[in-house]
Amino acid sequence: MPTPAVVIFTARTVDQILAEGGTSAWRLDPLHARTRAFCVCTRNSFARWSKAGHAEPHRAAFLVGKISDVVPALNREGRYLIEFSEYAEINIPDVWMKGDRNPVKYNTLEDLGIDQSKLTWKLMPKPSASAAASVPAIPEPALTIAEAKKRLAATFGVSTDAVEITIRA
Repeated sequence: MPTPAVVIFTARTVDQILAEGGTSAWRLDPLHARTRAFCVCTRNSFARWSKAGHAEPHRAAFLVGKISDVVPALNREGRYLIEFSEYAEINIPDVWMKGDRNPVKYNTLEDLGIDQSKLTWKLMPKPSASAAASVPAIPEPALTIAEAKKRLAATFGVSTDAVEITIRA
């Protein structure tokens, strides 16, 4: 039977994830994420907020967590922290596929080439209060004119051709 997993593309280091109690500040459906047994963290080395201090290459899976809960992220409305009860460090290259735009996706451990029977599990440390409170905000991507027109068209039930945007400096 396949083992369901949430897969995330993150710039956080293992130390940050351990200090925070799991992955933080994801825009996802918490009910759907809670149906998954595991979270696989894959490396985003090129994010503006990425920190040095990780050995694994870009797009590699570097950590698997046993999901204990999905809770609202502190100071990040509409975003969620995926909490772990245990974790295992791994290094499997090219797990995150080139071109995937959404940093959260759903898959199975088997499809990702992860054999859970070969993982060495460690208990998740208690999150530090200072780490959780000091989670840096992930900058929202800039809103493009095309995206703004698309959203406004959907809101008002018109075609994008009917939306005009004027910017005055």
